[in-house]
Parts: sequence; structure tokens; C-alpha cells
Amino acid sequence: MERILLVLGDITRLKVDAVVNSANRSLAGGGGVDRAIHMAAGHDLLLECLTLGGCEPGNAKVTDAYEMPARRIIHAVAPAWLGGAMGEVEILEKAYTSALDIAQKEGLQSVAFPCLGRGIRRFPVDEAADAALSAILRHPYPGRIVLCCATREDFDAYLRRLENMAPEAPQPVPNKD
Repeated sequence: MERILLVLGDITRLKVDAVVNSANRSLAGGGGVDRAIHMAAGHDLLLECLTLGGCEPGNAKVTDAYEMPARRIIHAVAPAWLGGAMGEVEILEKAYTSALDIAQKEGLQSVAFPCLGRGIRRFPVDEAADAALSAILRHPYPGRIVLCCATREDFDAYLRRLENMAPEAPQPVPNKD
């Protein structure tokens, strides 16, 4: 079984141990993936998030997944893209690392990531994909990682990078559903 699975689709429907939410600092819901996850999980997710005291960019916190098929939701906060000179790439990598730290600590066997930093955070597609794969490939998390892209642009950016990896590196199993 390959370690990395690349899919184009809706992260709220994936049957994995944990989905990663592209959260904002308040963890109280927002737009894009964050809104979709809050809607899919139901109102109890918001109530639990309100007890967590927010979360700073580059960090992550975990909650139950409530009405979603996943068991847990890991809320990771990406920084806003400000042109690249403010450490945004490193903070984005730290958001991935923080989420994987939680997955590993909780013994979760599979975790699905959206394209953190894209959307309202306005990360360029190439920088976002490079940061994600850099952090994921460096991390010792032993489980299955699903990269769930909401757009064809993101999917293609990840696919190009995964296809160009050395043969010993994890390869994707493209799924265009």
C-alpha cells in the first residue's frame, strides 16, 4: 500500500481516521474547507472548538469529528501569503508538521489533508504544494496520507511533484473521483 494517496474531491466525505481542517485562528468556522467541515460535522464541532482557545498559524489542535465519517478533525492554521518574505512557507510547513504530530501521537492510521494555505490565505499553488510535500516527506508519521485537492489546479501541482520524485520516495495513487 502506498503511503500517499492523491485525490480530487470533497474532504468531508473521506473515511479516514482524521481529516485536517484548514482552520482560522478562532477555530470557530470560516469559509471554504473550514465551512464545509463545520457544516458536515454539525453544531457540536463549533461548541468543542470554542473551548480550545483558538490556534496560532503553524499550529494545530484536535477535536472529535461528530457527524463526519472521519473519527477526528485536526484543525491546522496556515499563514496568509504576504509575498513570501515573512516566513510564510516555513509556517505553512509547521502547520503540516503540527497536524502530523497530533495524528502520530493519537495513533491515527490515516489522515487526509486539504491544500492548506490555498483559498483565502492566497498561497500560490506551487509554493503551497512544495511546502506540503516537504513537510510530509520529512515527518516520521507512518500512516496513510491522503492529499485531497478541491481544484484541478491543486491536484495537477501535487501530481507533477509526486511524479518527479526519486523512485524510493512515496508515489501517489491518483483518484479523480
